[in-house]
Amino acid sequence: MRTTDDNALHSFVGMWVTEDGYIRQELLPNGRYDEARGNKRSAYQGHYAMTGNHIEYWDDTGFTADGEFIEGVLHHVGMRFHRE
Repeated sequence: MRTTDDNALHSFVGMWVTEDGYIRQELLPNGRYDEARGNKRSAYQGHYAMTGNHIEYWDDTGFTADGEFIEGVLHHVGMRFHRE
């Protein structure tokens, strides 16, 4: 896992939610994430790494994705997540 430092990682830890509330992504302090979609809890799980404001995801099934934190908003695969 790549990360700038533990403090940088922990500044992004917490629940991030799309504007419509449909997708809820929890970034855990141990470098794991748990994503719920609609009524489906834990729809996706895996690990993530931070480099500056850039986040990379590796789903447990092998899917990969990334995103950017810009002015307190997570931009990820065409969606915007806000801290809950």
